[in-house]
Amino acid sequence: MRIAFHGAARNVTGSCYLVECLGKQILIDCGLYQGNREMEEENRNDFGFDPAAIDYLLLTHGHLDHCGRIPLLSRLGFKGKIITTAATRELARLVMLDSARIHEEEAGYKNYKASKKRHRKELIEPLYNTLDALNCLDAFVDITAFDKLYDLCPGIRTTFYDAGHILGSASILLEMEEAGKHRRVLFSGDLGYDGRAIIPDPATPPHADTVIMESTYGDRLHKKLEPSVEELYQAINTTIARNGNVLIPSFALERTQELLYYLREGIEQEKLPRNLQVFLDSPMAISATQIFRRHRECFDEETWAVIASGKDPFEFPGLQIIRDTSESMALKHMQGVVIIAGSGMCTGGRIRHHLRHNLWRPEASVVFVGYAAEGTLARQIIEGSAEVRVLQEEIEVNAEIYTIGGFSAHADQQELLNWHAQTGSPERTFLVHGEETAMQTLASHLTGTQVVMPGLHESFEL
Repeated sequence: MRIAFHGAARNVTGSCYLVECLGKQILIDCGLYQGNREMEEENRNDFGFDPAAIDYLLLTHGHLDHCGRIPLLSRLGFKGKIITTAATRELARLVMLDSARIHEEEAGYKNYKASKKRHRKELIEPLYNTLDALNCLDAFVDITAFDKLYDLCPGIRTTFYDAGHILGSASILLEMEEAGKHRRVLFSGDLGYDGRAIIPDPATPPHADTVIMESTYGDRLHKKLEPSVEELYQAINTTIARNGNVLIPSFALERTQELLYYLREGIEQEKLPRNLQVFLDSPMAISATQIFRRHRECFDEETWAVIASGKDPFEFPGLQIIRDTSESMALKHMQGVVIIAGSGMCTGGRIRHHLRHNLWRPEASVVFVGYAAEGTLARQIIEGSAEVRVLQEEIEVNAEIYTIGGFSAHADQQELLNWHAQTGSPERTFLVHGEETAMQTLASHLTGTQVVMPGLHESFEL
């Protein structure tokens, strides 16, 4: 029995781990690298294994950095089963199709630019295309419930546990027997935390011999959620009062729905203006919200109470849905409104156009409510750059910048330690999905277990 780390090894994207047992090859996640150019180029590098040899892919959740290379895996020969929750399957479908469209558009743009030059290079192919994304969907198989044991094959079983991160997200336990040895290997996936809106708290994890744990926020504590919501309301009220626009770069999955939930609450409780205009300018987030409405089985008690009162958790009078590009472009003429647009790290999507029209305005505000990886535009703005490059233009940063950490979908250091303590006393803990500093800090707080921080493509006996 072996485990190899083919992604999210000393960085926060590209999750991909390979377990070998009884001649079977089991992949946990197959995510896309995001961030700077060097990291994105890693997506075109060899997986570190033969895609055609993979028997099963267990998917923890539908974020791009966990499912984004599945179409490429399929294109290169994967013929196995992809096992996940029904909600994750729907979200992953949305994410992968959107990613394919972006790769096609970027390749087309680069080829167009190259065609203008005298010495034209070979055509650039997209990492994968829409057909690749559609083809891989046939491999998906839904689990019917959390906390239920599933036999993958004789000697290998799996159980999914609610990770409380996004809709349908899971931690995954693998139980394996080979040559008289029995191992319990637990993958945290991305972990949420107690008390968030919409989805339940993370489930108590099972005991395990080996734990593979994310460490995104292993070096810090989050602001509490309640004051974070109040800070959001204050940022909006202050900006609207000076007739500025509030830009919220937001991830389409979970973060946007959480924002809509709290904006509705703020208006109902008169903490925000009743006539507040909010524009949701993200086709992907709009579709994701529809998927949320279809999977009410994933909601927590508080959200069910909202539904029981006859309300839609994600709807309020001033909310306007923007789908067409022309409608999005028209928002540059608006003043005193809230604009929610993707992407959360400002690496793509419509938020970049809104930043170009608002970032230089002192009356405007930009409110960051999620993680920003190194090298991203969001990280540059958060770290105080006086000027940033947006859509090939240098833009001064004059808008007021807010960073509200309490909305993160990831567990913080204390929550990670609490989760880990419930896994018993694992012999080894592999820290993944984190920057070097975060992993080192978290490792210093873990006791009673051998802590390993694997490098890319590094392999270990289980």
